Amino acid sequence: MNNGLARTPQMGWNNWNSLGCDVSEELLLDTSAKLVHFGLRDVGYNYVVLDDCWSRGRNEEGFLVVDAKKFPRGMNFISDYIHDMGMLYGMYSSAGEMTCARYPGSLDYEKNDAKSFASWGVDYLKYDNCFNMGRFGTPGTSYARYDAMSKALNSTGRPMLYSLCNWGEDYVHTWGMSIANSWRMSGDIYDSFTRPDALCSCDDPRDPICVAPGSRCSVLNILNKVAPYAAIGHPGGWNDLDMLEVGLGGMTDDEYKAHFTMWAVVKSPLLIGADLRKLPPLALTILNNPAVIAINQDPAGRPATRVSVEYNVKKDKYGVGETQVWSGPLANGDQVVVFLNAADEDLDMRAGLDEIFVAEGPECSAEHCQQSWIVYDLWGGRMKENIAKKIVDASQEKAAKELKHLKWYNSTELSYKEGLDNEDERLFGVEIGTVKAKGILKAKVPKHGVAAFRLRSRDGAPKRYSTTTNDEL
Repeated sequence: MNNGLARTPQMGWNNWNSLGCDVSEELLLDTSAKLVHFGLRDVGYNYVVLDDCWSRGRNEEGFLVVDAKKFPRGMNFISDYIHDMGMLYGMYSSAGEMTCARYPGSLDYEKNDAKSFASWGVDYLKYDNCFNMGRFGTPGTSYARYDAMSKALNSTGRPMLYSLCNWGEDYVHTWGMSIANSWRMSGDIYDSFTRPDALCSCDDPRDPICVAPGSRCSVLNILNKVAPYAAIGHPGGWNDLDMLEVGLGGMTDDEYKAHFTMWAVVKSPLLIGADLRKLPPLALTILNNPAVIAINQDPAGRPATRVSVEYNVKKDKYGVGETQVWSGPLANGDQVVVFLNAADEDLDMRAGLDEIFVAEGPECSAEHCQQSWIVYDLWGGRMKENIAKKIVDASQEKAAKELKHLKWYNSTELSYKEGLDNEDERLFGVEIGTVKAKGILKAKVPKHGVAAFRLRSRDGAPKRYSTTTNDEL
């Protein structure tokens, strides 16, 4: 896909996970205002995406008709409003005869619907997989169905980010990047960290092949599913681990931190799924962390990969217990490292530089292993909950003044690339120590939580493989 979009993973908001079909003009306008009010637009969340349930059928010419009760002033009014606020507008359809909520789908109407989206000022299409009339089962069959909309969107002349939602079926991770900017690689997420569910029908989430991915998939299930091919994401095309559950209420603060951190380092799109009109202040302090977002928006676009995993560690009530270490290179020569603790108690975790830099060479043979690294805690500068509450409770004008007083990072004024080039300390976290050459990084990691670090060389960034493409490319 070469439409010039999603050079870093897209960020924004989608209504489905918290509101389902409860959609309206008022919801989109209010949510757009909240994104600005809370400072979320200014840390990168710039797509406002309307999901299912917005139409009322097709007209005689075969074009979709907007539900006038829900959207009395039409889609152009909404897109103009969102654009005027400095954001972008997204909509939804399905590559089937119906959408998942049983409204008209776009299968065999791709050209008509793409023309409608373009005429309404749409910047983003989420394209689902329900009621696909049996046109799946092989990669080529699914590819053709989704390629039809890709071609139709491109033919309009309007750049629209194209997000596939085919749940990982038919090896989409092997062909999605040819026609789309992101592709869902699993069944639908559920607001749980480790809970197994029969509807998430991959019995072993470590199996990269799943015939019926289903729904109610936990954070850990999805993460383990993507691990074997996490590295294929690259500028313009990303593994989509599904929407963020932060703020919905089903997980602990540590679990939400872990969820957000892992989605960020794997370079998944970051789409807020909570109802921002009811967002808890503590959730805001997770979603607005610029040091973590800077990892997701790193210009090199290289996902972190899992370098170690240990199973059967102090299992929780669901019989799940494991620890993982993820590591990945960043554009300026830094390295991100995350310790993930999915066990049922706090644990001391560790990883040697030989493990952290295994992609650069085995057994500490790489230059990276011979250097000392300054360690920055990516959560060390997290906003205090009382400050977040003050922002949430204030008027938009007063909230803006508070954020300016805090000198909170504003990516609409200084992009993440520019901030990193300028060595902006707000993007690094808080310095906590050093790992010496051939040394070991250690941390106490909370139950169902993470410790996340940016490592910066004391001796100057060593030479790496290409920082703009995967090594094998």
